[in-house]
Amino acid sequence: MESEFVNQLTVLGHSQRLAVFRMLMRRYPDAVPAGEIAEAMALKPSTLSVYLSALRQAGLILQHRQGTSLRYTADVESASALVTFLFADCCRGRPDLCDPIHSPQAIREPAMTQKKYNVLFICTGNSARSIFGECLLRDIAGDRFNVFSAGTNAKSELNPFALEVLKANGHDITPLRAKSLTEFQQPNAPIMDFVFTVCDQAANEDCPAWPGQPITAHWGLPDPVKATGTEAEKRLAFRLTYAALRNRITPFAALDLTALGRVALQAHLDEISKTKDTA
Repeated sequence: MESEFVNQLTVLGHSQRLAVFRMLMRRYPDAVPAGEIAEAMALKPSTLSVYLSALRQAGLILQHRQGTSLRYTADVESASALVTFLFADCCRGRPDLCDPIHSPQAIREPAMTQKKYNVLFICTGNSARSIFGECLLRDIAGDRFNVFSAGTNAKSELNPFALEVLKANGHDITPLRAKSLTEFQQPNAPIMDFVFTVCDQAANEDCPAWPGQPITAHWGLPDPVKATGTEAEKRLAFRLTYAALRNRITPFAALDLTALGRVALQAHLDEISKTKDTA
């Protein structure tokens, strides 16, 4: 068994293979098409194929066929076993030597305490999807959460169709503005407890690690800003995106966070990501 872990570490010792694996971990539980991975990582298809093959042979990712497309998912059970091996064997289970978040004690104990939690929603432009997330959670459970949103490439203005949907659903749009992700990476920025990416492009980007080790999840949704057709069809795209986020945020807000450890809470968030997008 140890030779399997050694092989996995060897495969991950290559910077670009590691980058592919990290991207799939950020996108988990999504099954990501090979073409999308190649585009996001700026890799030639032939080069990516070699990297994916090595990761598969090492048992770090899974391959699925959907129609004519091959899709890839991080094998989180295998990754967890590797981390456990490193902590329990190499570090002898000593939290003073290794990250205590992976210790058996940390896994058993509830990770959240009774407080007001900080939540950040991220998309590319911060003009629609992440703004929807900010407004929804703030209005559903603003007594329990401080809610923020940002974009990896923030627009200068919020999308007018997005504002129309928010006003129609009774949200106060007065305090809203487009914000860059860098605003929340400054030394004086709030320490986040949860970080949600709500578009695939934002999740594909390799952002710096967040201080405080927040719990993260990817709730990717198509960008309604890119909707084409008539004005009515474009408005419908925004309404459907709003409804899809509401269907994710409502069960999240209902969770008893103080009763769940990090592992159980992460499982709940991953399950929420599979919510069917119905209005």
